[in-house]
Formats: sequence, C-alpha cells, structure tokens
Amino acid sequence: MEIKTYKGALDFLYSLQKYGIKLGLSKTENLLRKMGSPQNRLTFIHIAGTNGKGSVATYLTSMLKHAGYKTALYTSPHLVSFRERIKINDELISEEEVVYYTKLICDIMDKDEPPTFFEAVTAMAIKYFCDKESEIVILETGIGGRLDATNVVIPILSIITNISLEHQQFLGNTLLDIAKEKAGIIKDNVPLISGVKQVEVIELFEKYTKERKSPFYLLGRDFSCEKLSNGCYIYKGINNSYGNLKNGLNGKYQKDNLAIALAASEVLINLGYKITKGNISRGVESAFWPGRMHIISNSPKILLDGAHNVDAMKNLVLSLSDVEYKRLILVIGVMADKDVKNILKIIVPKSHFIIFTRPKYYRAMDPERLKDVVKVEVDYKVINRLDEAINYARTIANSDDLILITGSLFTVGEALSILEPKKYPPEVV
Repeated sequence: MEIKTYKGALDFLYSLQKYGIKLGLSKTENLLRKMGSPQNRLTFIHIAGTNGKGSVATYLTSMLKHAGYKTALYTSPHLVSFRERIKINDELISEEEVVYYTKLICDIMDKDEPPTFFEAVTAMAIKYFCDKESEIVILETGIGGRLDATNVVIPILSIITNISLEHQQFLGNTLLDIAKEKAGIIKDNVPLISGVKQVEVIELFEKYTKERKSPFYLLGRDFSCEKLSNGCYIYKGINNSYGNLKNGLNGKYQKDNLAIALAASEVLINLGYKITKGNISRGVESAFWPGRMHIISNSPKILLDGAHNVDAMKNLVLSLSDVEYKRLILVIGVMADKDVKNILKIIVPKSHFIIFTRPKYYRAMDPERLKDVVKVEVDYKVINRLDEAINYARTIANSDDLILITGSLFTVGEALSILEPKKYPPEVV
C-alpha cells in the first residue's frame, strides 16, 4: 500500500481498528525488532491505572522539561488530532513524520497477521522517540498492563495511579483480576509508585514488589498532598517536602495525581536526575491537560471534562463544588460500551437541564437510548449533533449558569473543535 499524504497515513492506521483490541506483546515486539529494537536505547517511565494517567504524565513531562530534559510523551486516546498521542517537549509529531513512520510500519508488518491500531502506533512512537534522541519517555498504557502493547519496555520507574472496574471483557470481572493485569508492568528491581487505596490491591502490590525486589511507594503511606486555604498545595514526600505549589490543573482529584507525580520526581532525583525545587514548582504551575476540568469559556461558563467511567464522574461531581454557578446545563455523550447507567446516575441528579447527544464516533450511544437509561426528573432535550447541542445549551444558559460537556473524551475532543476551531482544528480523515 502506497502512503503519500497525512490523510493517507491516518486512513491506513485507522483501517487497523477493524482488528479490534487484542492484548499481547508479540506483534509490537516483532515490529520493534524489525526496526532495530529502539526501546533498548530509551529510558522509560511506564504509567498504568484506571484514571489519572494523563494528569500524572502531564505533571511529570512539565517538571522534566523545566529541568532541561528532552521529554517524550505517549498518551491515548487523542482529543482532536492523532498527533497529540506522540509528543516531545509538548511539540506534536509533524504530519510529515506521521507519514514517514506509518510507511515504515506498513512496509515491515506481517500482512498475514497485521497489528492492531494501538500496536502499530505504539511501535511507531517508540521508533520516533529513539530517532529524535529523547532523553526520557513517559509511556502511558492503553488497556491493562501485563499484555498491553506498551509493556515491551523495561522502565526505570513504574506508576499505577489507581484501579477500579473497567474493560472487564479484557481484564477480568473482579477488581483483583484487573489489579493483577495492571501489576504486570511491575519489573524486577524497578520502583513502583501507586495511588491505589483498596486493601486487597495494596496487599497484592506488596506481594508482587517483594517478589521482584522492587521498592514500593504508596500514596497516603509514604507521600501525600493537600490543598491549602490559599489554593496552593503542600506535599509531604518520601524524603522531601514542598509548600505553596500552584497547580496548573483544576479538580479536587488532582491532589492525588500531583502527589504521585511529585513522588516520581523524588525517585528520579534519587536515580541521579537533576530536578530542582524551582523546576518542580514551575512545572506544576504550568501543567496543562486539555479536556479535564477545562474551563474554555466564561460567558457563559463552559466546562469540559472527559469523565467516562464511574470513578471519574464521581471525581468530576466532587470538583464541581469549586465552580460557582446557579444552574447546571448538562451536555452529555457516552460510549455505548461504558457503564452508562451508573455514570448517568451520578451526574443526572446534579443537573437542572440535560441535553443528550453524541460525538461523531461509531462507539457512541444513540442519544434516544441514552435518555432512557436512567429516570430523568428535569427538563431535557435530545439533539443528535454535538455542535447543535452546544449551540442550544448556549442559547438557554444565563450568565451565571454552567454548561458542562462530559461523558467521553470523544465528546470533549469534538467539543474543543467546535468551541475553539482555530486552536483545535478538526482533523479531516
């Protein structure tokens, strides 16, 4: 297949989605081996978890960048542009580079047993980071950990943010099953930092880290973070403490993500990385992760948050207490394969008007079905197109109301393109 343009590269990559999600390492390993095993020439921080991976990665990237390190970041999914997945020092991979590395993957892959979309993109990202001589790579898992395509690396630090029920068709039906899959990123003699809180999961991680002789640092036991009355944060850590940190990311839940990132900075310092207190404070203050407690407009106030599972929606509702508003106008679109009923049961009772909608994505639940999932006791409207849903919300919102757009990162990504098309131009595929 001949790939000449950025659109052609995306068409090819997205065509691999028809192979679905297949957990396993062999195809990614084969691709990397054919490219000279670039993972062996890179330094990784590997991050797994149900929620907070992106926020922890953002804090770490910002701190390391301020410390002068050429820092690569691999995340998923993207909000607007595919290029968001692969960045170095916050600079997105170029369209021309996407074409080059996609052609490379296309040329070397086994046509009889092609990789999945995520396997192909993971391999091309690692090769790109190596070619660009990245000094450290922050690598976020896709699903799980043990059999996730990213688990082909040996990191200097493993992070598991938290664990709740998710992707049960792939990871197992119980919390412990899922925890065992996430624990698959724990490597021999490699420190683990975690924010898990369930006793049985903590015990499991203690068992795994002891067997692997890996230091284990736990949120609430070895380090913690608290928000002060002046809005700043104080960190009490493994060896160090920091005070009056200004946080660039909104949301009550960010204190745990911040604590995990700060603990990671301590481990990196112990490993010889030169990260000063100034690097840390500037990195935390300048951290930005779009689509997460993201206030994009103040007239009327519009808040974007990609909460797409029960825990994330609980955290979002908790964080709404920090936002001043009279009425909450909810614009919601959720993927059909999520725990839709329990997600809606958390946010619907907090809403004064609801607009059920959907992003332009094949997995999105039909809005007519969405409205019937739970009992709705306030006025609502069903609007199939997200742009029309947002426009309607703006027409009915008063100056002291809050429009909340949530339910999925796909919903939020499309909303970004609608609300700020110059900054987040929609990607034509």
